[in-house]
Amino acid sequence: MVGTKPSSQQASGWEEALDTPRATPPPLDLARVSQTTRPASAESRAWVVLAMLWFVYVLNFLDRQLMAILAKPIQDGLHVTDSQLGLIGGLYFAMFYCFIAIPVGWLADRTNRVAVLSLACGIWSAATVACGLSPSYGQFAASRMTVGFGEAGGVPPSYAIISDYFPPERRGTALGLYNLGPPVGAALGIAFGAAIAAAFDWRHAFVALGVVGVITAILLPMIVREPRRGAMDGANAQTPPRKAPFWATLRMFFSRPTLVLVALGGGATQFVTYGLGNFTTLFLMREKGMALGDVAVWYALVVGIGMSAGIFVSGRVIDRFRRQSKAVYAIAPVISLTLAIPFYVAFVWAPTWPLALAFLIGPTFLNYFYLSSSVALVQEEVRPEERVMSGALLLLVMNFIGLGLGPTYVGAASDVFKASHPHNSLQMALYTLIPFYVLAIGLFVWLARTFKREKV
Repeated sequence: MVGTKPSSQQASGWEEALDTPRATPPPLDLARVSQTTRPASAESRAWVVLAMLWFVYVLNFLDRQLMAILAKPIQDGLHVTDSQLGLIGGLYFAMFYCFIAIPVGWLADRTNRVAVLSLACGIWSAATVACGLSPSYGQFAASRMTVGFGEAGGVPPSYAIISDYFPPERRGTALGLYNLGPPVGAALGIAFGAAIAAAFDWRHAFVALGVVGVITAILLPMIVREPRRGAMDGANAQTPPRKAPFWATLRMFFSRPTLVLVALGGGATQFVTYGLGNFTTLFLMREKGMALGDVAVWYALVVGIGMSAGIFVSGRVIDRFRRQSKAVYAIAPVISLTLAIPFYVAFVWAPTWPLALAFLIGPTFLNYFYLSSSVALVQEEVRPEERVMSGALLLLVMNFIGLGLGPTYVGAASDVFKASHPHNSLQMALYTLIPFYVLAIGLFVWLARTFKREKV
């Protein structure tokens, strides 16, 4: 028991649990060590690691969303259609982002996850600089695909690193805080990207943010240390970690209904969020009359506050009700997405951009409850040595459906509607996303029933 060991040995055991394993790890069940008995230095280190990984995620999402934020000046500068914008931000990007994540996840599960993350951050950041220097549509598209290649190694290793720094009862909150990266990244991208573009040129925004990412990639290994796999999983923490076979992990993931359903439900939700997100700025500017300067202030506030609050609250909800039943992983998205639909319809309908932004607060808050649910469920359901690969498989399904097909569909639909609705083609395209809300709700209901049958 913890109480029978000297305090110095407690600290030593905790330090060893977070670092690369030694020959004989101490027989300490870390998951049962209470919050009050954990050494302050170890607690602080876990939160510093979370903060650094969060900052990398902010840059990840900021670089990914910068094209959507600057869609109007990019469209004017490179002379591209809505369909071409949809392909660059959707299918072309996702082809690399989704499928490269699988070998990257396999590699990270077998090697140093921090090193993989650092290399990935350097690649996508350098490619972001290249986007700003691209003189043509073809070169810009190639640079964007390289951004996707780099970002494939960003999130899955981070999920696994966090899971080895925080015990199961606190992972929902930790992962919820980590998943604040997308809203903060999107908000900062809107604010600084739009402001830089308005003051100078859209190319300067890509170059400036890419340089910040390259510097971060260099600093990352100096701050984050590779933790021992399974360090926070109780009895499993005393077992030397195994190397999970690639095909065995693949079969495991797609043979378990709960993992497949949460991935499909997340994908259907992302079809809406990415389809909307990649065209919101263009929609507000072209069809609602919003100026780039207003985007940098008001739209940034809506995204930053709304998404952050939704993701943080969802993490707290999961931690609160997970003790009663795993069904919360499904029920929370069902309720939030159902409530989001009327706000979404009102946003698309609104005749002016201030009214549209007011209605957009609802979907921005409610659309992202699925994210903490999906990530926490997958990390809980698989073994420690399968976490990076399983996280990559989750992102493969969700992002190929949502990121790959959502923007591609909306851009193509807008061009189709342009003949009959030349002044509001994007509005008509966005209306057609409503059935995908219903599909996502149905998949999460199915997941809830699966949990009920399993009585967990």
